[in-house]
Amino acid sequence: MLFQVGGQGTRPTFFEMAAAQQLPASLRAALGYSIGVLALRRPFLHIVLDYEDEFFALLMLVLETHSLRTTVNIRAKKDDAGSKSANATNHSGLEKRQKVLSVVFLVVLPYLKQKLHSMYNKEREARLQASLWGDESEGFDVSQSFVEEDFQVSRGTLGAEASIGARMRKRVQKIVGFCYPWLHAITEGFAFAYQLLYLLDATGYYSPALHVLGIHVCRATGQELLDI
Repeated sequence: MLFQVGGQGTRPTFFEMAAAQQLPASLRAALGYSIGVLALRRPFLHIVLDYEDEFFALLMLVLETHSLRTTVNIRAKKDDAGSKSANATNHSGLEKRQKVLSVVFLVVLPYLKQKLHSMYNKEREARLQASLWGDESEGFDVSQSFVEEDFQVSRGTLGAEASIGARMRKRVQKIVGFCYPWLHAITEGFAFAYQLLYLLDATGYYSPALHVLGIHVCRATGQELLDI
């Protein structure tokens, strides 16, 4: 992966890596605000806001695949130019497995995490609303959700399939409401541990994802930037 910032050496500093990690969140906030303002005059843009997670994931998919493709092309050209040297075989582009997993870590997993976070917030709001109105049957008590059938069957013209679908959605929401905080704490804990080790120069990987992929982030040289 290529990284172009100031500083000495090819290894980015901790603060440079932290700034790069915040770029997707900053881009999403800026795009969301801009589209929200434009939607006041162009109502058809509300569909983008309604499916904000999907549109942003698609945008990141395009950007990340383009970045991976240009990175591999630059590395391949560099290898061809230096193939006459004895050390040329030590430098190669990203493998197909690394490219696929990179897209998974950079696009798919953040999208799934955002959807789980939204489901957790909805369940938390429902639990808070139920507690305010004195309904103690709502909440994150998974033991009760698996033992007791406290779901209300839809009335009126709703059929059996709709009732089963509502039960399944409610059960999934309860499971997410119970498991998501633990999952979030574990992933954030691992990320913090890697960042601390990177800050102390105890590891060359800034995140668990980079460690799994076996990718070391480096700065792009001026010639490599011209080759893009």
